[in-house]
Amino acid sequence: MREFTVPPLVTAPPVGGLADAVFDHAEQDPHRVALGRKGEDGQWQDVTAGRFRDEVLAVAKGLLAHGVRFGDRVAIMSRTRYEWTLFDFALWTVGAQPVPVYPTASADQVFWTLYDAGVTACVVEHEDHAMTVGSVIDRLPMLGRLWQLDAGAEAELVLAGADIDDEVVHRHRRAVTPDSVATVVYTSGTTGRPRGCVITHANFMYECDTLLARWEPVFRSGPGDGAATLLFLPLAHVFGRMVEVAAVRGRVRFGHQPVLAAQALMPDLLAFRPTFILAVPYIFEKVCDGARRAAEAGGKAGVFDKAVEVAVRYAEAQEHRAFGTGPGPSAALRLQHQFFEKAVYAKVREAMGGRVRHAMSGGSGMDRRLGLFFAGAGVTIFEGYGLTETTAAATANPPERTRFGTVGLPLPGTTVHIADDGEIWLHGPQIFSGYLNDPGATEAVLREGWLATGDIGALDGDGYLTITGRKKEILVTSGGKSVSPTGLEERVRAHPLVAQCIVVGNDRPYIAALVTLDQDAVDHWLHMRNKPPLAPADLVRDPDLETEVRRAVVAANTLVSQPESIRTFRILARQFSEEHGLLTPSLKLKRKAIEAAYAVEVEALYR
Repeated sequence: MREFTVPPLVTAPPVGGLADAVFDHAEQDPHRVALGRKGEDGQWQDVTAGRFRDEVLAVAKGLLAHGVRFGDRVAIMSRTRYEWTLFDFALWTVGAQPVPVYPTASADQVFWTLYDAGVTACVVEHEDHAMTVGSVIDRLPMLGRLWQLDAGAEAELVLAGADIDDEVVHRHRRAVTPDSVATVVYTSGTTGRPRGCVITHANFMYECDTLLARWEPVFRSGPGDGAATLLFLPLAHVFGRMVEVAAVRGRVRFGHQPVLAAQALMPDLLAFRPTFILAVPYIFEKVCDGARRAAEAGGKAGVFDKAVEVAVRYAEAQEHRAFGTGPGPSAALRLQHQFFEKAVYAKVREAMGGRVRHAMSGGSGMDRRLGLFFAGAGVTIFEGYGLTETTAAATANPPERTRFGTVGLPLPGTTVHIADDGEIWLHGPQIFSGYLNDPGATEAVLREGWLATGDIGALDGDGYLTITGRKKEILVTSGGKSVSPTGLEERVRAHPLVAQCIVVGNDRPYIAALVTLDQDAVDHWLHMRNKPPLAPADLVRDPDLETEVRRAVVAANTLVSQPESIRTFRILARQFSEEHGLLTPSLKLKRKAIEAAYAVEVEALYR
């Protein structure tokens, strides 16, 4: 199949903007709990719709008092926290345009974003961020204001705007139309300078309202069990911003968690107890790996592995039934599944707070087996696909017919087209309006309303999309064989001991790989085998560890032909990090940077 369209379910509102939902909801039900805000004591506090409206209004007044006007761009550089959402909606209330900046951005990256966007004011989280902005401020003549969240920015603005009449704010709010620019989100810059994607209020409204309508089982919960989600994705990334807007528009209680790391995230999942989460595959991998390590430590690794196998077979049988290719789980399989429910599956769900039954995954590919395991354990993960340019999701698996290992069907109102060279083209109301200050780049990807994504994929007979790689990442060996590295890397990374994998081989005689290790998993592995702790230099030469990684490579090679397979690999002593310029803030590999940083190691693979 070369093209597939799903009819629309919603239309973008003909008037208004994103902030209207805050005021409308507060008027209709001011006492409804809209958000959770973590206090200084670490406890979650309820924020009602009325209180959130009042806080948004007060900050909006302060912004006006400080000279922020309709159409101004204001940067926000912070981790995911309550104040980001507060400032987002306050800025949208006055018709300004938030420009997100990753909290880990370097001074050069900060300068480029603020300069290219022409920001007039900036909100930062703490002193380090303020110093980063300060180091480049002499080259930013338009930047006139800087507020620091940890230095009382919210209180400062509330005080400054105390004398401004409510009606002044509402005049600004009523001037916002669906075609008004909502935000400029910069791409992660894996292949060069980040580009600013211009996203309108209509883009966000259509995207979020479609998700809320089509995936209602995710965003709604049963009677007496209010829907809730914990937002831990970076709000500098379009996926996180989409979750934020959808939660507000869908009246879903949500909280913020600033650290995308299992050690910090898991306790807040237990405390906040969301009914669904939206995450990247890394999170689900960590949950699964952590559960297995706990089982192994208790001498029950065999039980856990058997439970995984049963869950996978159970979910696969359900999948066959949904697509009319099988009768569903057999009686014997149902009994086995029931046996492991309390002993294993309930504990996996409890690690995510105990109430999670649905999740959405994006950002990178998820291993089919991992998705089947979670579904069999009672948490259905709907994998999807999208870009900054598509205001997050363009495709996703539908609730009633999830095909694991694919990124699903086009969102309602969206068309997916596969070009002659395999490139994915997208068309729909959530497609951005272009790159800021870069008409040439805009013309290169927007063609009569179609977005040329740069990704390679295929549609099956039912319209489900599978991503096979990126055009710019296709490796061509010296023998002329074209290889997409993505599938190989994801399969190697599925091994519990592996943190990252990058496949190399462009203009080389064969395909090879660099592999990094998950230190927590390695420490557990050493302990369970009564091995002493090893320094990184000794660890990468451990023959037993090398054997484990080789198993991961062999498993990956089963996916491809012999000329496409990984012939050799090298284990590295440390992980690729954003700090060293080897990962984007959304954890994607910077391939050219990695190959340059590890040029000696890559060369050694071909001796």
